[in-house]
Amino acid sequence: MPLDPERQVREGDLLWSPGPERVAAANLTGYQRWLREQRGLEFNGYPALWEWSVSDLDAFWGSIWDYLGVRASVPPERVLGRREMPGAQWFPGARLNYAEHVLGRARPGADALLHIGEETPMAGLPWEELGGRVRALGTWLREQGVRPGDRVVAWMPNLPATVVAMLATTAIGAVWAACSPDFGVRGALDRFAQLEPVVLIAVDGYRFGGRAFDRRAELGHIVVGLPSLRHVIHHPVLEAGPVPTGTARCHAWADVVGGESRALPSPDGFRFEQVPFDHPLWTLFSSGTTGPPKALVHSHGGILLEQLKLQTFHLDLRAGDRLFFYTTTGWMMWNFLISSLALGVQPVLYDGSPAFPAVDTLWRIAQDSRATLVGASPSYVEGMIRAGVVPRDRFDLSALATVMPAGSPVSPEVTAWFYRKVKADVWVASGSGGTDVCTGFVGGVPTLPVYAGEIQAPSLGVAARAFDEHGRSVVDQVGEMVITQPMPSMPVRMWGDADDRRYRETYFADYPGVWRQGDFFRVNERGGCFVLGRSDATLNRHGVRIGTAEIYRAIAGIDEVEGALVVNLDLPSGGFFMPLFVKLRDGVRLDEPLEARIRERLRTEYSPRHVPDRVIQVAGIPMTLTGKKMEIPVRKILLGTPPEEAASVHALADPTTLADYVSYARSQHDYVLGTEPHG
Repeated sequence: MPLDPERQVREGDLLWSPGPERVAAANLTGYQRWLREQRGLEFNGYPALWEWSVSDLDAFWGSIWDYLGVRASVPPERVLGRREMPGAQWFPGARLNYAEHVLGRARPGADALLHIGEETPMAGLPWEELGGRVRALGTWLREQGVRPGDRVVAWMPNLPATVVAMLATTAIGAVWAACSPDFGVRGALDRFAQLEPVVLIAVDGYRFGGRAFDRRAELGHIVVGLPSLRHVIHHPVLEAGPVPTGTARCHAWADVVGGESRALPSPDGFRFEQVPFDHPLWTLFSSGTTGPPKALVHSHGGILLEQLKLQTFHLDLRAGDRLFFYTTTGWMMWNFLISSLALGVQPVLYDGSPAFPAVDTLWRIAQDSRATLVGASPSYVEGMIRAGVVPRDRFDLSALATVMPAGSPVSPEVTAWFYRKVKADVWVASGSGGTDVCTGFVGGVPTLPVYAGEIQAPSLGVAARAFDEHGRSVVDQVGEMVITQPMPSMPVRMWGDADDRRYRETYFADYPGVWRQGDFFRVNERGGCFVLGRSDATLNRHGVRIGTAEIYRAIAGIDEVEGALVVNLDLPSGGFFMPLFVKLRDGVRLDEPLEARIRERLRTEYSPRHVPDRVIQVAGIPMTLTGKKMEIPVRKILLGTPPEEAASVHALADPTTLADYVSYARSQHDYVLGTEPHG
């Protein structure tokens, strides 16, 4: 029955139930049938299946390996060797290659992916061409002396060439890392310099919102800041002219990979590097609140196994489906999107603004690509709600089966909007995960109902629980999200963290042997999940996690600013609000020119996502007696917590510094509890 468009939606309202045909056709149903026939295992509903998946890790992950057909040149000796976290040892003895598995899904005569830009029409990249370009670049990298374990980094937009570069890098056992070219010099160097890369693949600029951005000068500074570079491969986007590459040798993309008329190498003779299960695949960068972004190293086998499981069972994807998720190359969702190739799914790449030339651009792309699954951040949906967009009235979405809002908490109103304004019979597979594991901790289950504002269940193989302050698992109570059993896609290490000290401090300091994610979390009696925002000082902007340290480092270069404190609020509407509080030198007032300089510094040194929603002058920055900024208490105060409950006066170096924040919170109370955009 269609959802009543006039009825106010409340958390927990039933919005949709899968019909018998959908349940019968679900990949999850086929897996349970296989478990019954091949393993003699039968489960009465999803909760029982999930409980088995987190209590018998060997049986569950062994079944995933077999059922989803993981290809290995050398089989594993066992499923799990060392079991403790951190340091669990998965599938010891196995040798495989992520990129080989991806290209092994090729369907002759079919497109591997679709791509579109603001000024370029939608087009397909055939599997034969994708494979040929990967082999060409992989061969060239080997000829230049790039060896397994070396790092190749990319300052690239969401283009087919970026996919080629990632697959070629990983095909030869080198380690991939990327960020989008809207990242400024400092933002890129904070990430790449840690890795000491030998090759950089970069563009001369990018297009966004109808404008061209020439980035050659920034690229020159990045190259100078990476003295380990031996080669730079230039992929022209703007055709703006030569790019500065310092002492590194510069090569044109077309010369390395091949132009339109150049023959591409055949599969014969190209060797995919066979690496251990835990060999580094890529490095993703998570937030750094007290230092540079954390460089999280993921493994070939862990990512392959986890993405196959996630996309097969929790998104119900299969070969020939089309997956469109709006993302940049600096967000883990890009890695998720490209990993769909390992199932034979066609990812749809879009390079451009989600709101250009209109706020409903993503829905036009969904229509034109005939996407099976569409994903975007809830904050984007909030913008469409405010603009009164009704996609079902404007576009043919007959191919659409699933929508996936991810990146921030999803409100009941946002969940209901998909049924009211997009498609009455669509599965809203909300999810929440992390760059840390490059997957979802909790997410969709195609055989379960959808309730307003609620994520359907914990994912298979993910022992996600809510812990109270005493480390006890609680139900229907907000606690810390923890993972009590190891997962294959947990990082094998952090780059440069030789003794794993930072790794342990980040995830295991509070509950030894138990992973703490840093999110507030609640699970209800039926297993429905609610991820309620960060429980630490990390900033979450449109799904991209930013360390406060990056904000402070940039502002430190502005003479008038004596101190700063930034927080991000996850609003009840599903949106965000990130205020930046600044203490200025005596006699200095925050005027429009100074605020503009602060904003421009953050935008150019890092990215547009680092720019605050509002800059507020305060008399002081609240600090602990040991000199630590009190970001979490300030965030609690802004969300309505009484100051005496948010912070202990005895812990404050100067208790009077909270006054301005309390005053600001009271003046903004209606906004924080409402849904309207601010300022």
